Order: sequence, then structure tokens, then C-alpha cells
Amino acid sequence: MRQLAGFAVALLSLPLLFWLQQEVAAEWHEANAYKEQVEETIEFSEPKVTIPMALYDRNGQLFAEEYAEWRDPLPLSEIPLFAKQLFLESEDKGFYEHRGYDVAAIARAFAVNVNSDGLSQGASTITQQVVRMRFLSPEKTYERKFKEILYAAELEKQSTKDEILEMYMNEMYFGNQVYGIGAAATYYFSKPLANLNEAETAFLAAIPNNPSLYDPLKHFDRTKKRQERLLQVLVNNEVLSIEEGKIAQSAPVELHLKQKNSQFPAYHTYVVDELKQLISEKEGFFAQLKSANNEKARKKIQQLLSERISEVISSGVRIDTSLDPVKQSNVESGISNALDGRGIQSGAAVVDNKSRELISVYGGFGYRKTDFNRSFQAVRQPGSIIKPLLVYAPYLESGPYTENSLIDGSGICIGNFCPENFGRYSYGVSTVKKAFSRSYNTTAVRVFQRVGIEESFAHLAPFGFKYVTEKDHQYTAALGGFENGMTPYEMANAYTSFIDGTFKPVRAIRSVKDRQGNVLYQWEDERKEVWSQKTTENIRSMLEETVRTGTAHGLRPTTEYTGAKTGTTSHFKDLWVAGINDNYTAATWIGYDRPQSLQQESEQKLHLKVFSAALSD
Repeated sequence: MRQLAGFAVALLSLPLLFWLQQEVAAEWHEANAYKEQVEETIEFSEPKVTIPMALYDRNGQLFAEEYAEWRDPLPLSEIPLFAKQLFLESEDKGFYEHRGYDVAAIARAFAVNVNSDGLSQGASTITQQVVRMRFLSPEKTYERKFKEILYAAELEKQSTKDEILEMYMNEMYFGNQVYGIGAAATYYFSKPLANLNEAETAFLAAIPNNPSLYDPLKHFDRTKKRQERLLQVLVNNEVLSIEEGKIAQSAPVELHLKQKNSQFPAYHTYVVDELKQLISEKEGFFAQLKSANNEKARKKIQQLLSERISEVISSGVRIDTSLDPVKQSNVESGISNALDGRGIQSGAAVVDNKSRELISVYGGFGYRKTDFNRSFQAVRQPGSIIKPLLVYAPYLESGPYTENSLIDGSGICIGNFCPENFGRYSYGVSTVKKAFSRSYNTTAVRVFQRVGIEESFAHLAPFGFKYVTEKDHQYTAALGGFENGMTPYEMANAYTSFIDGTFKPVRAIRSVKDRQGNVLYQWEDERKEVWSQKTTENIRSMLEETVRTGTAHGLRPTTEYTGAKTGTTSHFKDLWVAGINDNYTAATWIGYDRPQSLQQESEQKLHLKVFSAALSD
């Protein structure tokens, strides 16, 4: 009877076996076609991977990171053996023997309905999983599966087993935008993978099987139970002893999540902007843009530059900067306290006099990383703070003039341009020093006329004011009347020339290094003399007099020497101060983003309070 039943089952199975044979034959034929195509066309290339960019202050301390995905790739030699064993034993025990795919595992997957939380050997090898992560879509079709097998076989020809395992360990997804086991260690436990114990390492290994189901931030208990089952697999496979397995399974696991480092966002934003300038200059994009003869060519160069910048940023570079974190904190709190949340905004830049480096910026009240950064993006009419650079220093350079030379301050008209002094006062002959410190407009225009517009602007050229154009070469520029204007950073940059008469562009970036510590980019600026010793001494004296008795009176000296120049635009829409003490050079601007009068704030000397906060220690 039993034999008869067996015969009947076999007879009934014949159609099914015939159908299965036909399906296998068809798939095999298609697989051979794919195989030929793959072998002829496939080329494996490195995928585009975004690695965090790290910014360090002048003391070598990390202060900001920039990333969308958290990655910390490790060479295989730095991944502990235990971590590798966890994945090899649970995912692909025959990894070092197969040719990229495991025929027996595929057969079992077709024949057996496995329901063991992913702990049993699956149909996909580690090589297939790498192929899936790197080169194929996640769709579940026979066509994709055959491609996966053929790609895996080809990858095994082009890469060593260790190289494939390294790819796998660094590209597995651990949830929460974390990729790779090295990154998972620093993200979930805030320490390097090598410093994790066996329980912590196994806990991480539990996540990739199903990052949503085993997300430790949402389902800690599930992740812990899977960790215990993984450890049991190692016990069963005699990687761990029974006692070692029990100890690891019962060991407590405490998460210590990595906090994204994002201190000083205003300075961070400036550094990223300067990085773009540095790459543009060092890789020839700046020169190409300068020589481009049409808008189409410029757009193409800009596109290539943007792509290159993205490539560098996503490669995980380290940027060493000149940021002084103490100074930055003091500037942020000092200026914010002075503004007191009344709706007035400010931008500031502070330079270290000895190194000529940018050590602090103020991007605006309540500044956040994506905000408009007023330290280098707020282009405003400079008012009278341009006079030392465009008017008086060129005048002193043009002849045997000093701060004590006499100059006529009476009314003057050049064509239809008839400048007026503040309060419409009229002045006669005075010393250059008095006219400078009291900011006589009529005197400034007369001096500017004597030197000549082109000669004066030639003295301004070394400072690289980005928004100055030929249209600005007019007499109104002597009083700060420009088409666009300047930024606080640009003014602080130019005023460093009054430290000792020399100038070197102010930078925030000291070096840009790759992950191996090789220097990729750094500035190679040379310091040049732009003012004679006589001119420098006279300008410094007049800046100091402006603080003592002139328009900057009320500014509290912070060191033995303090000198400054104020600037006010029409209807008090912009209030500027730029100047120097023994330690720092700074420039500050205050105003509304939608300009309106600050006359009351000017009378209250708010601009001097803001500048004092930037200049003082």
C-alpha cells in the first residue's frame, strides 16, 4: 500500500518536474546570455561615497563636521578579527572558498522555507551583497538575481577576497544614515571599533540584517535579542566557548550616541566658502573664469568647479583652521548682548595681528548654519571707513605730506557733485589729522581730487575688493559711495595693512589634508609692502586720534594702542567701525537687513559697543 502511494505521488509530480526543468533551462539560457554580456562590458569602479569633512581649530580640536551620511571607513587590517568572524560565520561561512556565489545555498533557498530571523545561511554570499550594495538596484526579480550572481563572479576575478570583505565591512548600512562598521562604532558608542568589547561588537553586527527592524534607537530589545543569537552562532561554530558566549550575551550594552559636532556655525560657513576659493585658485578654475570670453563658457567652468568642490568635500578631508574658539565665543556673546535682540543685525571679522589669520567672525544675531552670513556676504556701502584706504593713505604716499599738513576743508563742487559735511557744517583750513578724525567730507573729496581717482584706486587694488568695479571710479567713492560696497571681512582684511604697512590676504584655512594626512591644498600668499613707514605711522596716529577726540570717541581702548575709523551711510542706514589694537584688527557693521534709519542707535553709540566687543579679549 505504501509503495502504491509513493508511486502515485511520483506520477503526479511528473508535470511539476517537467515544468521545473523547462524553467531551469530557460533561466540557464538567459544566464549564459547575461554572462557573455557581463564579461564583455562590466567594469567595476569606486562608487561615489560621501565621507564626513572635519574642521579643526588652531589648537587642533575638532569644532565642526559636515556630512549627510556618517562614514568612517577602515582598512581590513584595522577591523578586529572578532568583528569579521561575526559576519563570516552568520552570513557566508564559505566566503573564502566559493567563486562569488554558493550553488548549494541557492538550492537550499529554493527548496527550504527558512524562518530563522536571518541567522541561517542565506542564498546571497558576501560578494553578492557587495554587488547589490554597489552596482545593482534592490528590486527582487529573477533577472536581477542572475545579474547579481554574474556580477559577483566577475567581481571575484577583479578583486581579492580581502578587498571584497573590506568593501562589505565598510558599506553595510547600520541605520540612521550610518554606513560601515567603523562608523557604526563611533556613532552608537562614540569610540573606535577596536575599543569595543565583544558584546558591543556583536550588538552592532545585529543591525544590518534589517536596519529598520533592528534600529537600536527604536528597538533596542530586539537588537539585543538578535545580538544574543549571533553570539550563539559563534558558540555553535566553536569560535567562542560556551562560557565566553554566556559572558558576552549577559554583558550590559549602553549606547553613547555621537553628537554631531557643529560649534561656531558662522565660522564654519566662512571656511567652506574659503575652501571653494582655494580649490578654484589651486586647480586653475579662477584663471579660466577670468579668461572666459562668454557666459556659456563661464557657466561650464562654474559647473566643473562645483563638481570638483563637491568631490573634495565628500572625500572626507580634514581642514585645519586659524579659529580661536575662546575669541569666537567672546565675540558671539559680546555682540549679541550689545544688539540685545532688537532686530538690528551685525557682521564682523576679527584678525590676529601677528599671524594675519582670521580668528573669529560674527554672522548675525541668532545665526544658524544655513543663514545669510553677514561677516562675508553682507555687501554694504562703507561710508567713511573707506577714507583711510582710498583717500588719506594714497595722499600721504603722493608727496611730502604728514598728518600735520594743512588742507582746505571749505565747500567744493566737482561738476554736479557738491559734498556736504555732517550737520552741513562748513570748515576752513585744518590739519589732515583733524579732518581725518572729525571725518570732514569736503576735505576728503579735495584730497581725493589732488591724488587722482585712478591713482587712488590703484592703491586699493592689492586688497582684492570683490565687488568694486570700474563704475566705482568716481568722486563719490571718497565718501563711501560705491555701486555695491564691501563686506566686514574685506574691510578687516584691508585694514591689516595699517599694522605695519605690509599686506598678506587674511585666511581662515591653514591646510586641507586627505584622510592619510597628505596636504592637498594650502595658501601660499606672500606679504608685500603696500604703505611706506611714514604713511603707516601717520594713519595709525590719526586712527588713534579718532578714538581720542573724533567720531570714534567713546570707544574704550582695550590695549596700549587702539585706533579706529567710523563710517555712516545716508540716513544712518549703515553704521561701520574698523580699526586696530595691539592684538587684533577688526571691522564691524550694524544695520537692518531691510535698511532703515539707525540715527538713535548712532547717538547711543551702539556701533562702538559692537566694535568694542569684537576688538577686546
